[in-house]
Amino acid sequence: MLTLGLFVRLEAKPGKENEVAAFLMQGLQLANQEATTPLWFALRLGPTTFAIFDAFQDEGGRQLHLKGPIAKALMTQAPNLLATSPVIEQVDVLGAKLPK
Repeated sequence: MLTLGLFVRLEAKPGKENEVAAFLMQGLQLANQEATTPLWFALRLGPTTFAIFDAFQDEGGRQLHLKGPIAKALMTQAPNLLATSPVIEQVDVLGAKLPK
């Protein structure tokens, strides 16, 4: 069961919204390569606000993801793309309905 997650809020710099969306699509390709990241979503919450939600089976998977290529790319690109630093929240998954 997926019991742990991350919710990462991203605020694009003015004029960088399309670049943030493209960055997140590249992130999907990286997430598909992470065996310990079984659930990963890129979200658009508003015109300039984006988010990533992912879930993990255990703390080890979450920590591997936080140290992995997506996190490294995000921190490298953040000064260019984002108006503020990413807000990374560690969350507990209380329930989930997943496809069988």
